[in-house]
Amino acid sequence: MKSIFYIGIALLLDFFIADPYSWPHPVKIMGNYIYWFQNKFVRQDYCSKKMRFLGLILWLTTVALSGLVTYVLLLIAYKINIYIGALVYVYLSYTTLSIKGLANEGKKVYDSLINKTLSESRRQVGMIVGRDTSQLTRKEIINATIETIAENTSDGGIAPLMYLFIGGPILAMVYKAINTLDSMVGYTTPKYIDLGFISAKVDDFANYIPARLTLIFMICASYIMELDYKNCVRIGFRDCRKHKSPNSGYPEAAVAGVLGIQLGGSHVYHGVEIYKPYIGDDIRNVESSDILKTNKILYLSVIISFFIFGLLKTMIIMINCFI
Repeated sequence: MKSIFYIGIALLLDFFIADPYSWPHPVKIMGNYIYWFQNKFVRQDYCSKKMRFLGLILWLTTVALSGLVTYVLLLIAYKINIYIGALVYVYLSYTTLSIKGLANEGKKVYDSLINKTLSESRRQVGMIVGRDTSQLTRKEIINATIETIAENTSDGGIAPLMYLFIGGPILAMVYKAINTLDSMVGYTTPKYIDLGFISAKVDDFANYIPARLTLIFMICASYIMELDYKNCVRIGFRDCRKHKSPNSGYPEAAVAGVLGIQLGGSHVYHGVEIYKPYIGDDIRNVESSDILKTNKILYLSVIISFFIFGLLKTMIIMINCFI
């Protein structure tokens, strides 16, 4: 039962302080290692087979080091003192969540659209998406922001929460390593198609269940918020498999349904144009305020997931006590 309490504190920490840039953060360390590995060992003239081998080594070392370091930190902390151990448990759990940070980035795009130039809005959305933003229209900027918030409701909130409840900070940190690898090298562009092959496939597997749960939690959130939950259900289950990713379509379809908008279309990633099938019906014109609505869906979906995961874990603990 203590672990549920610790995870709850970690979630509250994320809600209130997000990820201060000056604080040490495991994902920053993971990112620096991935950059170092690429600069040290990867050359673009390598053959496909060698690039996939290096991609496997990159994946194994990143994931293994992330899990091992987390285990050692917890082990040392608990050996020093049970309270120090609890503190480290909470802090490491907190670093695997990125709900408020995601919402804040979306809010920055919203503020740019309201108070600044289109050029500044393009620059701001470029901070949170992988696509080329230099030529995006106002509508495309809003859509890109909504897509990112929707997709990362799973990746940054519900998925790490699920893994925290299953395996504590160690499993959650392993998940963050998997997710960070995918976000950095898991592209289908010529540069990364082989190097990031393993990273992309494992990330698809790790997010399979969380993405589908996110759709369910978003439907619940839209109902509680008195939004168009019926259209969320209709579009969510109709268009969830249209996305090229086996997982991203679930939260994106849910949000498209709630808001009555259409997402997808052609985008440029690393100089390569990639077409994404359209998700949702073009019922109404997208508005900048839709970003704020998506943020509210993000928060409520995560809160619902916490209580559901907590209830399930409590039931499992109680059943084990009686066996």
